[in-house]
Amino acid sequence: MVEQIFSYIVLPVGGFVWLIHRNQTKHQTQITVLEKMFETINAQHDREINEIKETVKAIFKKLDSIEQELRK
Repeated sequence: MVEQIFSYIVLPVGGFVWLIHRNQTKHQTQITVLEKMFETINAQHDREINEIKETVKAIFKKLDSIEQELRK
């Protein structure tokens, strides 16, 4: 009786719990990798946006200086 309970209830439940644990660990690793990739891409994007802003500011300064020269 105990062997039947063990083989038909405890072992399948234990196996199921082990599979869930293994899959959860795998998913957690994948999520961590994706988060790091997101942070890297986000940092690159921020740097590119800052470079674009600085370039636009330099262009506007140059245009302002050209406009001032033309008004003289």
